[in-house]
Formats: sequence, C-alpha cells, structure tokens
Amino acid sequence: MSMAPENEYLLQKARHFCDYQERCIQEVREKLFSWKARPEVIEQIIVKLENEGYIDEDRFVRSFALGKLRHNKWGRNKIIFALRQKKIPELIIQIGLQEIDSEEYMNVLRSVLSEKRIDESDPYKYKAKLAQYAIQKGFQPSLVWQVIKEED
Repeated sequence: MSMAPENEYLLQKARHFCDYQERCIQEVREKLFSWKARPEVIEQIIVKLENEGYIDEDRFVRSFALGKLRHNKWGRNKIIFALRQKKIPELIIQIGLQEIDSEEYMNVLRSVLSEKRIDESDPYKYKAKLAQYAIQKGFQPSLVWQVIKEED
C-alpha cells in the first residue's frame, strides 16, 4: 500500500523514533499526533511499523520491565501500573513480566531494602517505614515482609 508523500515523510520520522529506543503503540500514536498526523494516517503508519518490526509490544514490555527493575529498582506493581498507563493489553503485560527472573527480582528487592536509610529507633516503626518504602517502589507487600522477616 503506497502513501502520500507527506505521510511517507511521517512514516520515516516514526521509523527513526522507533529505531532510537523500544516504543509501544501508544507512544508512537502520541508522537504522530504531535506531528499533526490525521487519525487514519496514524493507524496506517502504526500497522506498517508493526509489520516491519519497528513496533513489537511483547518486546517493548520485556525491555521496559527489565529496564525499570534494573535501573530504577521498581517492583512488579509499579511496572504493571506504568505499562497500563501506556495502554498495553493486560495479557501482553502478564506474559512479558513472566520473563523477569525471580532470583534477580528478589535480589533487587533485597538491595532496595538494605540500601534505604531510615532514621527511626523504634524497631517496629523502622520495619513499617522500610516496608512502606519498598511497597511504594512497587514491590508486593507479602514479598517485602517476607524479606524483612528473613533479615531479622
């Protein structure tokens, strides 16, 4: 299917946008919209980018999840929330997150807990604040408490 020259130009820009780093459909859609592309052109370009392998939401979820875990030390819940905001289908999110190695995940959680400095003398309040911190970073409460208890 051939495109009008101005749409061909948008397609080239979108390819470059996807080459630079892994993107999801929503990010590409928003970028094309910011470039004033018409809705039907946006959908045409997205289909073309998917067919050419520039956009792959499974691949995006895996790279996004690993990046957030390794570099931002985010837990599963925070990663899921961010992916939902990017309008990634639930099934793709769940499958992508299965790729995270559970041992690596637990090691990140342990490092989040051990690196956090909390000024609190009461041991119960200290543990509660420590747990709250890890939970805010997206780690599941049950895992957080399991690790805190292991450290005792």
